[in-house]
Amino acid sequence: METAQKLLDLYNRTSKHSNYQILFPALYAWLPRDRVNTHSRYEKERLDYILSKIDVRDKSFCDIGCNTGYFSFSLLDGGAKHGLLYEGNRTHAEFVTLAGEQLGWAEKLTVRDTYFDFQSCHGEHVDLLLLLNVLHHVGDDYDHAADAAQARQKILSTLNSLTPMADAMVFQLGFNWMGDRNKPLFSCGTKQEMIRYLAEGIKEHWQITAIGIAERQQGGTVVYNDLNDGNAARDDALGEFLNRPIFILKRR
Repeated sequence: METAQKLLDLYNRTSKHSNYQILFPALYAWLPRDRVNTHSRYEKERLDYILSKIDVRDKSFCDIGCNTGYFSFSLLDGGAKHGLLYEGNRTHAEFVTLAGEQLGWAEKLTVRDTYFDFQSCHGEHVDLLLLLNVLHHVGDDYDHAADAAQARQKILSTLNSLTPMADAMVFQLGFNWMGDRNKPLFSCGTKQEMIRYLAEGIKEHWQITAIGIAERQQGGTVVYNDLNDGNAARDDALGEFLNRPIFILKRR
């Protein structure tokens, strides 16, 4: 009971990115659904697409900005052998550490309660890197950028600098610098702009092997499908977050 209460207190503690992920399902054994305030950003739908493209069994991974651990715990549940987790929010890092112990995965997790240092990351190597919706916060949560143009340059240089660290990467990027809708990274805010920007900017370092695009089905459910002529255009009805493609990258 004491551990369950501590998990509950940690999860419900408000901060900049609190309640940003749904809970890994097994954690509801300690955290009653009616006592946690989660806001889904389509974690399960994104995970389903990622796992349809990448076999995580016996793979090591690094989750940069792991938040409260949904993706990391899901990869371990899918057979990954070890996760290296970075989380600059110490409350979230403490939650993930305690939750990992309760789930029996303490030996498979290394949790670092610090922001990932993109300038000196080359000493560690993993099979898979998760970098989901982090880099558009350049100049805010990490590093410095004077304007959106410099932010775009730094995002590309950061991605390219990560090739020594991982064989593959799952990447997502927001359309707005620092999450501010008044500071767009791309003039029209379209998926095509983002895809062209990445394809050109990382082509010497990473190969894009798949691009997942969110689509709303009959009945309102969301599913990520491969990029095609029918889903390439921006769909304003989905909102900004669901217009962000999922990029599966392979190191060249």
